[in-house]
Amino acid sequence: MFDFIMKDILGTPAILVGLFALLGLVLQKKGIADVIAGTLKTIMGFVILGGGAGILIGSLDIFGKMFEKAFHIQGVIPNNEAIVAIAQQTFGKETAMIMLFGMVTNILIARFTPFKYIFLTGHHTLFMACLISAVFATGGVTGIPLIIIGSIILGSLMVFMPAILQPYVREVTGNDSIAVGHFGSIGYFTAAFIGKRVGDKSKSTEDIKVPKSLGFLRDTSVAMSLTMAILFLIVAPFAGQGFIEKELSGGTNFLVFSLMQAITFAAGVYVVLAGVRMLIAEIVPAFKGIADKVVKDAKPALDCPAVFPFAPNAVIIGFLASFVAGVISMFILPVVGLKIIVPGLIPHFFTGAAAGVFGNATGGRRGAIIGAFANGLLISFLPALLLPVLGSLGFEGTTFGDSDFGLVGILLGYLIQIFS
Repeated sequence: MFDFIMKDILGTPAILVGLFALLGLVLQKKGIADVIAGTLKTIMGFVILGGGAGILIGSLDIFGKMFEKAFHIQGVIPNNEAIVAIAQQTFGKETAMIMLFGMVTNILIARFTPFKYIFLTGHHTLFMACLISAVFATGGVTGIPLIIIGSIILGSLMVFMPAILQPYVREVTGNDSIAVGHFGSIGYFTAAFIGKRVGDKSKSTEDIKVPKSLGFLRDTSVAMSLTMAILFLIVAPFAGQGFIEKELSGGTNFLVFSLMQAITFAAGVYVVLAGVRMLIAEIVPAFKGIADKVVKDAKPALDCPAVFPFAPNAVIIGFLASFVAGVISMFILPVVGLKIIVPGLIPHFFTGAAAGVFGNATGGRRGAIIGAFANGLLISFLPALLLPVLGSLGFEGTTFGDSDFGLVGILLGYLIQIFS
């Protein structure tokens, strides 16, 4: 019976997280129907996440072969959902345990310290838990010590990263009612810090009229398909029609095959996001319900799109500036002996856009452009430096994309080396 509980119940990440949702819903005195639906949806979210992983891995593997054949170098596309989906296959139990106890640690720190931030961006909680478990496990730390140390680190980050960023959040929103809970905080802090020193906040991006033709960039599924299509179609001719049609596509025209792989990648991300959304939609209310009963004056730390409405033009400008930095970095990285990081749409769109908003709040147009450009450099160089820390996971054709994951992973990797 003990083995059944520990291995088959608690050892299955989907069921473990489902039990946490079940507990939260019961404590909130939800009806039987809500409890059953919430628990099943949480488990289903993990299953969908795994299904999307297969789609992503297949597309990334093909792009990696094309890129390596074309330029005789291996390119890596940062994508949090992809690397987490891959890592879940190895560190699923540890990730789930660190995520759950990290949430509890967040509540305790908020309850007993002046930092009253409750981190509600559930998918980033999952991503950071996965990063921590992967780095520690690669460094030889496993079992109960991994879960205890990892939970404390995760819970601390869930409080202190919003706290560090909060002075600049007040400049963006004009009040202190919300915080930003997103592990791209180092990039946003850097953008706001630089913006204040190089720009003029009176010359806002919102005084510029952005062409409606660029509005499609706000639909990330469409923008991701187009961006990946451009990348595939640029690489395909260099890889060679013969190589693609003989080795990869099974005879399908190399351009058609490349286009379909680009859309397949976007579809895979969409499936993974659907799984994450379903998972988080049940976990976050359960978590918040528990937190509200324990932490008075709790301040919700929300996902980075919460700041987008405060400067819609800065969103587009920030994304473009960050992406340009990513493209430039792609050529600099091999010169300094690092793996090529291919600019990924998801990290550059979300973090670049938010960095643009923060840079605009402190430095206007110039702050938005230069601040977001700095963010683009961070999310290009930090993932490259993180790859060796992730061990075998770093060679799956993808890695973590946002700045905090890179910085935290690199620091933890060095600490493990020192203490071991």
